[in-house]
Amino acid sequence: MTATGVGSMPGGDAREAVKTVTGTFEDFPYLPELPARGPGADMTGRSLGLLVDLYAHVEPSGWRISDRPGRDTRRARSWLGEDLDALEEYTQGYEGRLKIQVVGPWTLAAALELRSGEALLGDPGACRDLAGSLAEGVREHLADVRKRVPGASVVLQFDEPSLTAVLRGQVRTASGYRTYRAVDRQVVEGSLRDLFAVHDGEVVVHSCAPEVPFALLRRAGATGVSFDFSLLTEREDDALGEAVESGTRLFAGVVPGTDAPLSDPAGSVMGVRKLWRRLGLAPGTLAESVVVTPSCGLAGASPAYARAVQAHCVRAARSLADNPE
Repeated sequence: MTATGVGSMPGGDAREAVKTVTGTFEDFPYLPELPARGPGADMTGRSLGLLVDLYAHVEPSGWRISDRPGRDTRRARSWLGEDLDALEEYTQGYEGRLKIQVVGPWTLAAALELRSGEALLGDPGACRDLAGSLAEGVREHLADVRKRVPGASVVLQFDEPSLTAVLRGQVRTASGYRTYRAVDRQVVEGSLRDLFAVHDGEVVVHSCAPEVPFALLRRAGATGVSFDFSLLTEREDDALGEAVESGTRLFAGVVPGTDAPLSDPAGSVMGVRKLWRRLGLAPGTLAESVVVTPSCGLAGASPAYARAVQAHCVRAARSLADNPE
């Protein structure tokens, strides 16, 4: 049984954030994001900085397509470089799983504006170009991480909090009076399958939105799904059971991502045990099937809580492994 984080951390000191993460998650650290530094350090800005031959800049309404790389792109790349330098420093000699996070193509398409101010999501051709550019950028990013931490088994996480809204046609247009048409599920699945194929290791998809499309992600080739456990409903039992039985790992977000009282570690994973019983799964499969995480990123947490909640996840994972029933 193991634990890891989702992605973001509070504060703006890359070395301190990486030191905390690698010191807490000794068996499964991750590359933290520090959005408090400003646009370009957030998960969207960092991922836009990875794009190849596509550029974006910050407008009052958000990120918008650019003709050429500008200050915002350079800043995003510079901050990522700082973060990777810190990661390299604190993972000398490390061998084991190491997670990096990138925003997925459909959440990027919902967030990134065309020159008209409308979301790129409304242009199917632009969505294809974005996915292709992201694939090239992710391939280069993976090579850089492997070069810096050669002993790592890299786990690639795609953040897709807008995916359910994209599939249901719930993403609002710039005016706010209407929504973009739902994207065909086969188109979404195919684009994700192609993107997941750039990595020959584990691929996890994270969403802290309700009703994560577990079955679609499993068919697309995700080896793990990261989600807010508190949002699960029994309607999702069949999809969850099929995912686990096919070997998909569940990254169960069982602890609040913003400051809240922490129960005892065993209590935090009680719901996971109950889910296993409800699905009729063998308790012995818990250790290999579940990774314990916070419910979402920790950017909105206090530094003290962020440190405490991550240590709590490690203890909760240990409790689940020691007492699976």
